[in-house]
Amino acid sequence: MNIRKWKDSPALKETRDMLETKLEDKKVRGILNWIFQIAVVLIFGILAGIALFQSVTVQESTMEPTLQVGERFFVNRAVYKVSSPERGDIIVYKTSGSDDAALHIGRVIGLPGETVQISNGAVLINGEVYNENKNFPEISNAGLASDGVSLESGEYFVLGDNRNNSEDSRYGDIGNINKKYIVGKVWFVISPKDKFGFFERLGVYERTVVPWSYDQGKETDAGGH
Repeated sequence: MNIRKWKDSPALKETRDMLETKLEDKKVRGILNWIFQIAVVLIFGILAGIALFQSVTVQESTMEPTLQVGERFFVNRAVYKVSSPERGDIIVYKTSGSDDAALHIGRVIGLPGETVQISNGAVLINGEVYNENKNFPEISNAGLASDGVSLESGEYFVLGDNRNNSEDSRYGDIGNINKKYIVGKVWFVISPKDKFGFFERLGVYERTVVPWSYDQGKETDAGGH
C-alpha cells in the first residue's frame, strides 16, 4: 500500500479526529472538574462564614465611646459554643429567643453565681468593688442593682460603657442575660477605617475586685481609679 495514500485515507483521518476530540473532551472535563472543586470550597467557606460570624451595625449609644453609633463589626458566634463569656467581654445579645428580637450590645460585668450591686456610683461584685481600670463615669442610676442582683446558672449582668445613657441589666426590660440568648462576642471592626481590625477589649486589661468602703467610693472615680 502506498504510505501517502494510507495517511490520507478517510478511515485514518476519522480515527485521528476522534482521538483529538477525546483529548479535547478530557481537557474540558478536567477544567470543569477543577472549577467545580473551587466552587464547592468557596460555597463551603461562605456558609461557614455565615454560620460563625455575623455583621452588626451599632444602632444605640449604649457602648459609647468604645463603640459609636454607625460603626460596623463582626460578631464571633462560635466562641461561646465552646467557652463561656468572661468578665469584660463585649457581647451582642437578645432578650428572648425570637428571631425578630432586637440586638443589644453590652459589657459583661457579673458572672453566674455572683451578686452585683451598684452603690454610691460604683459596681460591687459579691460585696467588693469591681475595679475596671477605665475612667467610666460615676453611675447615677443603679436601677435593679441598687439592692443587689443575684445571678443564677447561665446568667450574666451587663452594663453599657455609656453608663448613664445605657439600656442594660439595670432595667427590667433587659435584666439578667441568659447565655442561650447571647449571639456572640464583638470580634472584628469593619468600619470606620481607622478602627479596622481585630477588636481589643478596651479598658479591661486589669480587672480586679478590691474591698469596698464608703470613703473609698467617695474618693474614687467610677471604674476604680
